[in-house]
This record gives sequence, C-alpha cells and structure tokens, in this order.
Amino acid sequence: MSDDRKRAHERHDLHDPATGEVKIYHSMAIRQLSGGGALIEIGVPLQLNSLHDFRLTLGDRSVVVKARVVHSHISTVASLGVSYHTGIEFVDLSEPVSQALVSFIEALRQRQTR
Repeated sequence: MSDDRKRAHERHDLHDPATGEVKIYHSMAIRQLSGGGALIEIGVPLQLNSLHDFRLTLGDRSVVVKARVVHSHISTVASLGVSYHTGIEFVDLSEPVSQALVSFIEALRQRQTR
C-alpha cells in the first residue's frame, strides 16, 4: 500500500523548504534567580539570543516571563541524557511580575539570614 493511501491528505514536496518554529514545553530547574534573569537547568539546548516564554513557580505563585537566552553550556552528561545550564535575561517584565519576583527574592533573603 502506498503512503498516499494511508493519509487523509496528500503531501507535497517543497523544492524551496518553508521555515517554521516549534514551541515546546520542557521541565526545568531554576538554579539562580535575580530581578533581571535566571540560571536554569534544562534537558534541551536553547539557541543563543532566542526568545522564550518561561513559567516560573515562585513559592505559591506562578508567573510567565519572556526571556532571552544569553548563554548555555552542557552541565551534565549521564545515561539519562544531557542537561544544560542556561542563562536567561528577562525582557519587558510587567509590574505585577516584577513585584512577584522582588517579593520572592526578598523572602529567600529573609530565610537565608535566619
């Protein structure tokens, strides 16, 4: 049976390939955090200077920030896969998100000084 009979829609070859993007959801660990960015550990490489939306869980709150990838390098190679330490810089933070970050960081400081 040919591939065309298996498909509901016929596929067409593109001699000049069109481009596109994919949005992926991947878990990550936040290793360092500031009001301007973060260091994350993630299992997929992210392209330098690319922009992404990141969901950050800050205690009992969750915020979504847009951030630019400023650096990334392999941190661990193991049988379960590779992990990357990736630095991100927040872009165009809204006032409520900025306040949530400041509040969370202040709570961290208070816990560390006890």
